Amino acid sequence: MQQQVLDQRNSGFAERIHFTFMKMQLRPIYYAFLLLLGLPVTVAVFILYLIRRKDDRSSKIYNDIYAQLRQSIYYDQIKEEFAHQIVQKNRFFGTPQNDQAVLDQAEILADKDLHSKTASQTEELLAAQGIRKTTFSETFQSVLRSPRFLMISFLPGMLMYSFVLLFSNFYIKYIVERLLMSVLVILGVVVLVFTILYLSPFDPAANLLGEAATQQQIDAFNRLHGLDQSYIAQLWNAVQGIATFDLGMSYEGNENVAATIANKFPVTFLLTVFALVMALVIAIPVGIISATRPNSFLDYSLMFIALIGLSIPNFWQGLIFILGFSINLELLPATYNPANWLSMVMPVVVLGTALTASVARMTRSSMLEVINEDYIITAKAKGLSQRYVLWKHAFTNALIPIITVIGLLFGGMLGGAAVTEKVFNISGIGSYIVDKQFVPDIPSILGGVVYIAITISIVNVIIDLLYAFFDPRIRSKMKQY
Repeated sequence: MQQQVLDQRNSGFAERIHFTFMKMQLRPIYYAFLLLLGLPVTVAVFILYLIRRKDDRSSKIYNDIYAQLRQSIYYDQIKEEFAHQIVQKNRFFGTPQNDQAVLDQAEILADKDLHSKTASQTEELLAAQGIRKTTFSETFQSVLRSPRFLMISFLPGMLMYSFVLLFSNFYIKYIVERLLMSVLVILGVVVLVFTILYLSPFDPAANLLGEAATQQQIDAFNRLHGLDQSYIAQLWNAVQGIATFDLGMSYEGNENVAATIANKFPVTFLLTVFALVMALVIAIPVGIISATRPNSFLDYSLMFIALIGLSIPNFWQGLIFILGFSINLELLPATYNPANWLSMVMPVVVLGTALTASVARMTRSSMLEVINEDYIITAKAKGLSQRYVLWKHAFTNALIPIITVIGLLFGGMLGGAAVTEKVFNISGIGSYIVDKQFVPDIPSILGGVVYIAITISIVNVIIDLLYAFFDPRIRSKMKQY
């Protein structure tokens, strides 16, 4: 009994490997990577394929049909037809005629047509007789169906089978694919930012050493930081440093860039996350309330306030807050202090104001689109409570555009927090990049941009997964993909 259960499990595992392998064959990049990972298994299957190919009846059938067609009158007819077409074409274009060249070209074209007709007839005959053509792909699929082969080849093909199992889980596969795409995006960001900085008219040596610097000092500075090298060499050094997490030393202050950014980035990230939480807590209820009372005084009032929030510049709002709450009322600190959590209140509100307004307006419009749908009316007709219908049916189906806006604006806040940080004297990644831009301090700017790009890429992966979590249609497409 236990042996039967074990055999069923092995058989199920083999079928899962076989089915996933067939799907991966449809994507050349995955298929090539799969064969490379399981190179010992690939070699063994290729040898088996060569052995089977010797006894392959399809090759004999193909050769017999080709030989018959070659000796038939059909071959002579198409060769004459192709020769006539070539002569007519040469006459039309005024090309000099050469009888032997025309015959050679006609023979090549006739042979191609003969191979095509032979392949077609061979496939029809094989299908009629129930014979399958022996190919490397078919051989690989057949051996993967065998639990015994999987057990024997498990150790040499461990990497390949792990990759197949990874691909079989659509959630893990989706995450891995998005992360690989993020790596390419980050690489593109590095190349673009470095190129812009390289073409910048600013000279780091002249800006840091001052006007009194001699040419020898400038040359020594450029040689020290590798600025005397070619564009390709500097770009390669930058990409290599980012890939190995060695961002080097900054031009200004000779600081370790990775350590400096690691100290400054958490402040900006924490500020952005708090602003996002504030926006969600306020904006989503406001948007739902406005959608349930459309065109009412409350709806107009809330959307008018949201429009004001979108229109206020961050720096002006920050200065007004400092003037009102710090100088006049003396309730909150005017500048950021890590030891005082109250100093984070005004920066969070200022940074989250525009996000709150945008999410509130998007929540309202999305809810209005679904609130009068047939399934909402049916849910109400069943006697379900208003609150349950709103949150379970309407809000869940309205979440996709809301999540999209949140993801886009979160990335914008993370990259655009420099103004808020400057107003409240926050030593974050945004203000750090702005300060280094005017040197320009290439290692510092690249490091800061890459940190932000990595965070935004991870946020986008989370957003894509939330799509699948809230929308079963997207989940279904992911399973079929």
